Amino acid sequence: MSLDSDQKITISSGEMNFTDDYDNYTYDDDGCCGGLVCDQKYSMHFDSIFIPVLYSLALIVGLVGNGLVLVVLWKKRRSLNVTDIFILHLGLSDTLLLLTMPFWAIEAVKGWLFGTALCKLTGALFKINFYCGIFMLSCISLDRYLSIVHAVQMYSRKKPMVTHCCCLMVWLFCLLLSIPDWIFLVAFKDSRRHDKIECVSFYPNSSRESWHLGTRVLYHILGFTLPAIMMLFCYSCILLRLRRGSQGMQKKRAIHVIVALVLAFFITWTPYNITLMVDTIQNKAHKLDNQTSCDSTTAVDVALTATTTLSYLHCCINPVLYAFVGVKFRQHLLDMLRPLGFTLRKVPAGLVSRKSSIWSDSVDTSYTSAF
Repeated sequence: MSLDSDQKITISSGEMNFTDDYDNYTYDDDGCCGGLVCDQKYSMHFDSIFIPVLYSLALIVGLVGNGLVLVVLWKKRRSLNVTDIFILHLGLSDTLLLLTMPFWAIEAVKGWLFGTALCKLTGALFKINFYCGIFMLSCISLDRYLSIVHAVQMYSRKKPMVTHCCCLMVWLFCLLLSIPDWIFLVAFKDSRRHDKIECVSFYPNSSRESWHLGTRVLYHILGFTLPAIMMLFCYSCILLRLRRGSQGMQKKRAIHVIVALVLAFFITWTPYNITLMVDTIQNKAHKLDNQTSCDSTTAVDVALTATTTLSYLHCCINPVLYAFVGVKFRQHLLDMLRPLGFTLRKVPAGLVSRKSSIWSDSVDTSYTSAF
């Protein structure tokens, strides 16, 4: 369905009627959803305070961390290996995702002020980079697993363009996953939310429930379950491999970093996925027997806001886990900051390997890698 920018849709009793001179959608109280209508004043007030504060913090910290990673990797772009290239694309996707946060913060306070076109663009950009970040983490874990456990390089060091092409395929796949956002995202005025205009997905009446459930299931599978299984398998195998070797500080450091990687992923993403599942089940139960209380609906709304913000903080943690822990990366950062007058403790020369990744302490194929 194609809509002109000067059209308005009023949805009442499941039917759509067109009027002129307005480009936002409106929900009547007796609209398509029916059933229990809860006052969402408390959850909206919570959103208007919590989201701007946490998103602003995430934006500042995330841009600084990912910005440093991107600058260092760009300066050393001629000597990047496979893992560095994945880190480069991860930093880029995290940065682009963070740049959408000011729009969501403004929406939480004043509503969506930017029209339907920018709603589609911002929402799709967010979706692309959200999935891309998750998939890049999966690629990194797979590359680690093959190089450390099996001493096999997934891609040739001498052909970095092959790795860049692989990353490009990931970006294109994420673009395909964003197609529903390009089609269905609209600036939507919901009278049940005090006529606040928000950027939301508006699915066709005939298949609204199927689209809603389908996108949720797709996210749970591609955005969490499969990456989580891959990371658990790969890093568990790496840990087992490390435990068989001789004891040493490098190995202990590697184990600590692996545990931190896995814990950070599950701590930031698991609460959101559980809450989203509860929300899906609650909505389904409400449609079946209309027994959902307003208190439980409000509690889930608040929990979704809190856990969503927690999950996005993973963009701020990624630079620390995947770059700053590396001795060689810190050495390059020190070299870059020294002309600006910054003084950091110099990294001992013996800890930096010429063959290693910018963010790694040792050769990729060594099972004693300290990552």
